[in-house]
Amino acid sequence: MRKFLIQLWFFGFWGLVIFPVLVFAQAESWKTDHDQGLQAYSYGDLAGAERLFLRALKEAERSGAEDMRVATVLDSLAQVYFGQGRYAETEPLLRRSLAIWEKVLGPEHPNAATALDNLADLYLKQKKFREAEPLLKRALAIWEKSLGPDNPNLIQRINTLANISYGQGHYAEAEKLYRRALIIQEKVFGPDHLEAAKTVDFLAVLCTVQGKYAEAEPLHRRALAAREKALGPNHPEVAASLENYAILLRKTNRKAEAEKLEARAKLIRLQQIHDSSRTGN
Repeated sequence: MRKFLIQLWFFGFWGLVIFPVLVFAQAESWKTDHDQGLQAYSYGDLAGAERLFLRALKEAERSGAEDMRVATVLDSLAQVYFGQGRYAETEPLLRRSLAIWEKVLGPEHPNAATALDNLADLYLKQKKFREAEPLLKRALAIWEKSLGPDNPNLIQRINTLANISYGQGHYAEAEKLYRRALIIQEKVFGPDHLEAAKTVDFLAVLCTVQGKYAEAEPLHRRALAAREKALGPNHPEVAASLENYAILLRKTNRKAEAEKLEARAKLIRLQQIHDSSRTGN
């Protein structure tokens, strides 16, 4: 049985929270260690960053276990562990940080949303989609309120939720989310933008899966045309659109048309393999 060539991208949202504007009477040792830890992290010295963040955490905790400085260091230390694949150690740090941001700044503050995104990203990395989904929905609601419903920064989060719904077989929900992302993309980037084409391709696949063939075909045509225009006729993403469109054609008993698209896609794939073998990639 043929499968659609739709790749589910789960976008990472990882980022340090926005530390609130505070004025301290004097340079504090926790901040010195934290800043040096950030520098070590930027240079790829994860062991050095961990050592400095642990020291900063100890100093920050002198201000109280639920102080914002503690949350800031926890987020930084969690980022180090996350980068090292130490997920079991990352999770309690992120959960503790989230609890602090929610208590100190409120559950709808952007810092809380960033903490939710970070925790969701940890679960996505481990393919724990059911755990990630409610966190992403909470974060999205906060960002919508903070940034506005049509802000382009929401697209990544909406598509990630759509990918999760698609992967769980919740096609109607996935379609709703992709359509919403597409509306924002069209407003911000224009209807022929490459990112919009990717979302249109996802929508075409979803409509086909749900048996909405009349809706799916113009979407397949649109995605294919946009990708050809932006990437050229021989790009792998064009091949993916051709293959997905061919599946629809076969489902609607148009075998001859499907075979033409499949043959063209096959040539693109073979050329891709040839080019990769020549470059050694």
